[in-house]
Amino acid sequence: MKKIAVVLAAVMVFVLAGAVCAQDVISIGHTVSLTGGASMWGQSEARALDMLAKKINDAGGVLGKKIEFVRYDNRNDGVEAVNVARRLVSDGVVAVIGPAQSGNSIASAPVFERGKIPMVVTTATNPYVTIDQRSGKVRPYAFRPCFIDPFQGTVAARFAVTDLGAKKGAILYDVGSDYGQWLAKYFEEAFVEKGGTIVAKEAFRTDELDYRAQLGKIKELTPDVIFIPTSQKEAAMAAKQARDLGIEAVLLGTDNWGSPDLIELGGSAIDGGYFVNLADLADPDIQDFVAEYKA
Repeated sequence: MKKIAVVLAAVMVFVLAGAVCAQDVISIGHTVSLTGGASMWGQSEARALDMLAKKINDAGGVLGKKIEFVRYDNRNDGVEAVNVARRLVSDGVVAVIGPAQSGNSIASAPVFERGKIPMVVTTATNPYVTIDQRSGKVRPYAFRPCFIDPFQGTVAARFAVTDLGAKKGAILYDVGSDYGQWLAKYFEEAFVEKGGTIVAKEAFRTDELDYRAQLGKIKELTPDVIFIPTSQKEAAMAAKQARDLGIEAVLLGTDNWGSPDLIELGGSAIDGGYFVNLADLADPDIQDFVAEYKA
């Protein structure tokens, strides 16, 4: 929840800098995956933002104006994310929150840049969200409060080798996801650099939920750890299938795992796993908000 508050605070910077429209309402765009493979994440994000906006509005708003979200479902689809971006530019919002996913953010960034509308993503961690991959230049209208994938991929690999003593690693990732592809790359590079060996690198396609064929190949190579940079739903399914196959390797994940949904979906199959996260859910500074969110 804390990262959502940070994102909304970042958007307020643009509003206070003079981007406020003449009406009595400040319209902020929100491109979010309310349906599709990332719907659990998107729905919780929308709820958290609405709660924070209500607090701001109840306290008098910003410069005496109420905040409203112009929200569209991008369905966790790159093409639809671009369509949503175009609609938000046409709607004349002062700034945009989202998308949360790297692929959707990379696809949307040029649209908002042409419209000169600041895009503040929530959890999109790929470096090319804020950097044009072709030119290497920083995108002037793309912002984020979170870390980037080279960092979390390296942290996960270093933890595996240094803290867990892993010598052999395997990777199970979504070949259709910028997030999964790049994190697999960064983890592999760091794991090898630290002295480990990647014995298997198995891919699946977006929204595929049966990984038994890939996991069967991984099992034969007896890795110490399996790195799974996916959503909570995919990670939970992979964990269950891995344990059903008798795989005892430690499961490692990324910030996408950082939700109670992972435990609800994966149950005991997740026990003993580790993941890199953007925020500490036990942080005392966010407990009031967490309690309100759960109420």
